[in-house]
Amino acid sequence: MRDDVTHDVPAPRRRALLRAAGALGAAAALPPVLAGCSAGPESTNDTGGGGGRDRTLTAVIGYGNDGSWDPTQTASAFAMAANNHVYEGLLDTDPITRVPYPALATRVPADPGATTWRFTLRPGAAFHDGRPVTADDVVFTFGRILDPDTPTLAKGFFASWLKEVRKAGASAVELVLAFPFPDGLSRLTLAKIMPKHVFSRPGAWDEALKGLAVGSGPYRKTAHHPKANTAFEAFAGYNGPRRAAFRRMNWLTIVDAAPRVARISGADAGAQIADNIPYANIPRLEQGGLQVGGGAGMNNLFLLFNTAHRPFDDVRVRQALHYAIDTDKMVRVALKGHGRPSTSFLNEGNPAHRRAGTVYGHDPEKAKRLLRAAGVHGLRIELMSNNLSWVVDCLPTIKASWEAVGVRTTLAPQETTAVFTKLDQKQDYQVVAAASNPNQFGLDADLIMRYNYGPQNIWMGYARWAGHPVAKQLFADMDRATREPDPARKKAMIQDCIDTVAEQAVLYPVVHNELMTAWDPRRLSGIRPQPYPGLNLLQARWT
Repeated sequence: MRDDVTHDVPAPRRRALLRAAGALGAAAALPPVLAGCSAGPESTNDTGGGGGRDRTLTAVIGYGNDGSWDPTQTASAFAMAANNHVYEGLLDTDPITRVPYPALATRVPADPGATTWRFTLRPGAAFHDGRPVTADDVVFTFGRILDPDTPTLAKGFFASWLKEVRKAGASAVELVLAFPFPDGLSRLTLAKIMPKHVFSRPGAWDEALKGLAVGSGPYRKTAHHPKANTAFEAFAGYNGPRRAAFRRMNWLTIVDAAPRVARISGADAGAQIADNIPYANIPRLEQGGLQVGGGAGMNNLFLLFNTAHRPFDDVRVRQALHYAIDTDKMVRVALKGHGRPSTSFLNEGNPAHRRAGTVYGHDPEKAKRLLRAAGVHGLRIELMSNNLSWVVDCLPTIKASWEAVGVRTTLAPQETTAVFTKLDQKQDYQVVAAASNPNQFGLDADLIMRYNYGPQNIWMGYARWAGHPVAKQLFADMDRATREPDPARKKAMIQDCIDTVAEQAVLYPVVHNELMTAWDPRRLSGIRPQPYPGLNLLQARWT
């Protein structure tokens, strides 16, 4: 996440292979409406001129638009937010409450505890190239997600409980569950239905990674310029529940804080809304008539250790480095009070939060004792990190804290793509500090855990920890918790798993912090700022 992607986790497919695939050559084989998604003028200056509904909404996104756009793979903040406007699931969820509502399906199943859910597709639903949405497209999408030979990020959210998806007519499908799993309804928004006639073409998945997006949602993608902007237009053929309120949208990617704030502030402001607002700028923006809102969620700064690189295979060393960090100072100085030291893997506002068995309060003497017990002296660390602005603000506190316990520290902030290319290529490293927010995917604790932990999880591959005996037991315990039918018992089992994660500190948050959005209430209404990256404008309107 350079100052661009709050947790832009690359797709599990290795970047080197993607570069070698020559993916762009597939564009010529696609219909013009699809191949042209990167065409059109590059415009970062469309400021919403004109009158009435023909005005263009201009948004400033503080994350890069050059991550993967494949809905089954991406964790890119920009792409996930955009895909929520371009694609639909059978069910989608309210961006704040996460309560599911019918999207491509006509209704929410009456019995969430059933082991078969039947869905009928919305009559007249069409993709952006005019082709109708069919049951074959649904089966195709879930087939990719559940395919054991295709590593996708989405697989971790479905494979443990969803047995199969089968066609039940031209416009109906059945989802067959391995066991009752009511939480699965809200996860269906993560399975964005993709047209089989587009993405079954050779090379199309590589094109999706680079920006190809063809959905059935209220907005269609009209232009895409990596590291500059992505443009959208209301889809005239959309007949679903979240109709487009803006004729056109232009989302600018501005990863540096100062120009991002400048774009929405002052008499010549060129945008009506911006996310990832730096805390220090909130008073000035509010004085200028803007509204600033947000909230606390799972957004966090975490440490990721390479357990194959000694001495980070020793849990005492990992714990020591957590205990050493002055998190109160980090919250006060870097986050301007908009955060809290982590007391669990989950943020304190999560319904499943329980104070973890191991809480890393600032205790430099304990850190020194743990390092001595591990036989570690004269440790030197290169701390690799993404250059997201608030993460960079936190790094000096980590450096000062570690050096106070005798650990010489070199800070190495860099672009997200650089960080994760090294991780994908299995290059050696010691420790990574970066930002993450699993709330982009949902709120339930089982999902949040599975985003970061699992035997085939990409993060565990980065940590080189999946084969450790403690990890194997953790994954087995997680599977038992997923299958547990009693909600209270399930919650307690997941909390026990989190105690293990806290104690091991392989991948664990240092602080949880707030995310802030600013908008002009004189021009926009219906804005609902969310405590995770990106924007959701499906219920916004011109004032």
